[in-house]
Amino acid sequence: MTPHAIVPPEQWLAARKALLQQEKEFTRLRDQLSRQRRELPWERVENPYLFDGPDGPISLVDLFAGKSQLVVYHFMFSPADDAGCPHCSFWADHYDGMVAHLGQRDVSFVVISRAPIAKIAEFKRRMGWKFRWLSSGRNEFNYDFGVSFTPADIKSGKPLYNVGTLAPEMPDREGLSVFTKDANGTVFRTYSCYARGIDMINGTYQILDLVPRGRDEDPEFTQSWVRHHDRYTD
Repeated sequence: MTPHAIVPPEQWLAARKALLQQEKEFTRLRDQLSRQRRELPWERVENPYLFDGPDGPISLVDLFAGKSQLVVYHFMFSPADDAGCPHCSFWADHYDGMVAHLGQRDVSFVVISRAPIAKIAEFKRRMGWKFRWLSSGRNEFNYDFGVSFTPADIKSGKPLYNVGTLAPEMPDREGLSVFTKDANGTVFRTYSCYARGIDMINGTYQILDLVPRGRDEDPEFTQSWVRHHDRYTD
């Protein structure tokens, strides 16, 4: 840990108050950005999509489960893998506690991956998670929403990920998409984010940003420390 100045209480309070002004400005800017995010134009979703769930096939419309808003986390778990991505699992450890609260604000939340539903169910049991998790392995959902890529996509080196700003480099990447449904059942995409854009839904990172050592990560591979939660040694 880097050395820090040690000061009497009145000096600490003065320094803290000065930082508070910057924090307030950040909060105002964040609120403004959130408003701009909500004001984005919508994209009509024409494909009804059919996913594999634990109780059989289920459509995109049915994932709303009586709500008018739907949040989908795109979890990296390809058909060839035997376990879900450790980094997406880090995020997923936060989901169960928030589902009930989201439901009270007219929001349905699901996780979707390309792995077959049997593999998803097995890994979900191992991790002790309860949230809804569907397989898109038999449709084009992941590809259409910019989180899965063909071998040709990867070989091309083109910036196809993160709304066309990054090369994907692997078959699956992380992301989050938001949808809404009107009274006629028409579905619209309202927002998607990828890469560092999903930081905001990771509660552990929000707490680590408050402690003296911060995230304390290797700048060359920031999440090299992350494991499945049942693989940590202490």
